[in-house]
Amino acid sequence: MARRRWLTQVHTALALGIANIARVATYRLLLRAGMHPAQRIKPLLEPVGPFFVTPLQPRALMAPAWASTGGLAFGWIPVPQHTIPDWHRSVLTGERSGGQHDAWWKLADFDPVVGDIKGVWELSRFDWVVTLAQLAATGDTAACEQLNAWIASWIAENPAYLGRNWKCAQEASMRVLHLALAALVLEQVGQAAVGLRDLVRMHLARIAPTVAYAIGQQNNHGTSEAAALFIGGTWLDAQGDPNGAAWARAGRALLCERAAHLIQADGSFSQYSSNYHRLVLDTLSLAEVWRRVHALPEFGAEFVVRARCASEWLYAIVDERTGDVPNLGANDGANLLRLTDAAYRDFRPSVHLAEALFADRVAYPGNAVAATHLAWLDVPAGREHRRTQVSALYDDGGVAILRRGTGMALVRYPRFHFRPAHADALHVDLWVAGTCVLRDAGTCSYAGTDAALDVFAGALGHNTVQFDRRQQMPRLGRFLWGDWVMTEARSAIVTTDESSSFVASYIDAYGSRHQRSVELAANRMRVADAVSSFDDRAVVRWRLEPGAWQLDGHHVSSTRVRISVHADVPIAGITLTDAWESSHYGVKSVLPVLEIEVLKEGTIVSEFDWLP
Repeated sequence: MARRRWLTQVHTALALGIANIARVATYRLLLRAGMHPAQRIKPLLEPVGPFFVTPLQPRALMAPAWASTGGLAFGWIPVPQHTIPDWHRSVLTGERSGGQHDAWWKLADFDPVVGDIKGVWELSRFDWVVTLAQLAATGDTAACEQLNAWIASWIAENPAYLGRNWKCAQEASMRVLHLALAALVLEQVGQAAVGLRDLVRMHLARIAPTVAYAIGQQNNHGTSEAAALFIGGTWLDAQGDPNGAAWARAGRALLCERAAHLIQADGSFSQYSSNYHRLVLDTLSLAEVWRRVHALPEFGAEFVVRARCASEWLYAIVDERTGDVPNLGANDGANLLRLTDAAYRDFRPSVHLAEALFADRVAYPGNAVAATHLAWLDVPAGREHRRTQVSALYDDGGVAILRRGTGMALVRYPRFHFRPAHADALHVDLWVAGTCVLRDAGTCSYAGTDAALDVFAGALGHNTVQFDRRQQMPRLGRFLWGDWVMTEARSAIVTTDESSSFVASYIDAYGSRHQRSVELAANRMRVADAVSSFDDRAVVRWRLEPGAWQLDGHHVSSTRVRISVHADVPIAGITLTDAWESSHYGVKSVLPVLEIEVLKEGTIVSEFDWLP
C-alpha cells in the first residue's frame, strides 16, 4: 500500500506539472522562512473616505429589487442592510475568527472554531459595494453614505495585511474588482477619490508578490489576480500613481497568458465547474469592459477567441427557460457581476454579456434582465442572434450534450488536463423542460473531513457507477485526487431522426472498467452501463429530483417520470434511499436516490420515460 501511494503521488505530481508544484512549494517555503517578498510589504497609511459620492445626475436604471433590503451572501443568506457587519464573523456558522492583528501568513487556513473560512471571507469580497453603488447611482444619498461607512469600517477592522481577510490574494482581487465595478456603475472611474486610490494601491501591493502561487494553482486564482492588477493598475496609472503602469502591464500579460492556457480550444475551463466557468468568463468580461472605458489597446486575438469559446461552452449548457445549469464540479458561491434581480443560479446575464462583448451576438433576445445587465455596464447589445441550442461535444474538457425535444442529457467523461475537483467520471445530468431530473450533488463546503467532502465530490454525489464502495480516484488531500481517471474510448455524438446517442468508457487505477451508453429521444432516455473487473460489487446511482417517488420492483416513478431497470446479470438489490444535495455553497437539502447493485460483471440498463 505504501508503494502504491508513493506511485500515485509521483503520477499525480507529473500530471500537475513540476513547474507548478515548484511555484507552490517555493511560496510556502519562503513564507515559512520569513523570506517571501509579500512579508516585506510596508503598510500604507489607512485610506480615508469618502470613497464614492452620490452622482449629480442619477442613472435612469432600476437597482435590483433586493438591494433595498440587503444583499445575499453566497446567493442565499440575507445580509442586513442597515447594520455594519462584523467583518470577522462567519455568515455560515456565526462564529468569530481571531487573529485580526496577526500577520496573515501566521494564520492557519482552517480555524476549527470558526469552521469554513469562506464564511468569514464572504462579506469581505465586497459584493455589497456594488449593490450600494447601484442604489447610489439612482440618486439614493443614504445608500452612498452607507457605502462609505461600510468601506471605512472594513478598513478600520482589517489593518493592512493583518488578519484572515488578507490571507488570500484572490479574495483581495475580488475586492478590487468589485470596487472597480462600483466605480463603473457610479460613472466615477475618471475621478476616483484619494481614499479609493489608496485602498486599491494597498490591495495591489498585496496581490503582486504572490502571483507565482496563483499560477501554480492552475485555476481562477490566476485570472482573478491578473484582472485585478490590470484593472487596478490602469486605474492608478491614469491618476498618476508611479506604480500603476507596471502593475497594469503585469496584469495584462498574465491575463492573456492565463486565458490562453486555462481555457482550452473548445472553450472548456481548467476547473471543470459550471460556476467557476461563469467566474472566469465574468472576469474576462469585466476586464474587457474596463479596457474599452479607458480606450486601451485590445488584449489580442487569442484572448478574444478563448473568451468567445468559453462563452459558447456556457451557453450550450444553460437552460434557456430558467438560466440554471448542471451543478458540475466545485462551486464556492462566487457571482462576480450580480447587477440584476437574476437568481444566483441564473447564468443568462453572464452569457448575454460575454456574447455581446466577444461575439457581437444577442444570446437571449427579449430577456429584460439580461438586457439590464448590459445597460449597467454601458455595453451595447450584439447585432446577431445566437443560434438555437443543439447537441454538442466539448472533448477538451470531457462534456457531451445531447438534446431532443424538451430534454437535455449532459455526460461528463474524464478528460483531465488539469486537476479535477470532483470524482464524476461518466456522470449524467438529465433535464426536462427546465427541470433537473437527474442531478449532481454540488459542493456544500470546502471544509470538513475527507468522508464529508466525498459525500458531494465523490462517487456518492454523482449519477455514475461506484465500484467496491471506493472512490474512482484515491484522495490525496482536501483539493487533490490522485491517479486521475482518464477516458479509454469515446464515440462521436450519433444523431438519427429518432434520437441522439453517445458512448464513453474508462478503466480506473484499480483496473475496474465502466462503459456508459446514453441515448436520448424526445420523451425517453436509455442508459446502458457495462461494468467489469471489480472485486465485490458495482452500484449504479441515480440522484433524483425531490418529489414523491415510488419503488415497485424494478420500476421507480414520480408524477411525470418512470424509470425501468433490467440487467443481463442478477440484480442483487434495488433500493430508494436519501442523499444530500447542495445548490448553493453552505446549504444542503435531501433528495431521493435510486441505487442498483450487481455482484457480477454485466450490463445494467436504466430506461427513463416522461410525459411530453
